[in-house]
Amino acid sequence: MVFGRSERGRREGAAAAQDPVALKLLVAGGFGVGKTTLVGAVSEIKPLRTEEALTEASRPYDDTEGVETKTTTTVAMDFGRITINENLVLYVFGTPGQDRFWFLWDELAQGALGAVVLTDTRRLEDCFAAIDYFERRGIPFTVAVNCFDGADRYPVETVRRALDLGQTVPVLLCDARQRESVREVLISVVEHAMRTGAANGGGPAD
Repeated sequence: MVFGRSERGRREGAAAAQDPVALKLLVAGGFGVGKTTLVGAVSEIKPLRTEEALTEASRPYDDTEGVETKTTTTVAMDFGRITINENLVLYVFGTPGQDRFWFLWDELAQGALGAVVLTDTRRLEDCFAAIDYFERRGIPFTVAVNCFDGADRYPVETVRRALDLGQTVPVLLCDARQRESVREVLISVVEHAMRTGAANGGGPAD
């Protein structure tokens, strides 16, 4: 996928209306944290999903403690699109959460401007792998705490300390079911990535 102004827009000249800039964002996090829900809530198109039913054979590998009602799992990716304004369109890719599908992450991360690390305070340790992945690769990310019904709520600074995050990493509370809440998270990722790129004297790391 090519991101940026289209060839058609360049050929038709400055007088023609330009196509919006298209940016790629990732949504990562532990198993059952709400990545598929987030992509579906915000997408203006019917989201592409690669969900399969959980089976007895998968139980030794998929820890459902705390998410016992979950019956499906993403095995490749989720995909959606949201238009922020006439100049900006975001393509959102949800990553699979289980260890055995991590070989897909490198492919999905190609060309990504930034990422959302979605967390659940009941299983906070499940997001450490995603944080480590993006930190190692220099991909800017925002941590979004999905406020599940019945889960304990903590101030964002408490979550920041628990995850050992620097002050420059945005941490937000969100509801992955609500479009406007998710939209704010995605805008935070874009703004953080732009600030990081400016501070580094260029664009985000490839």
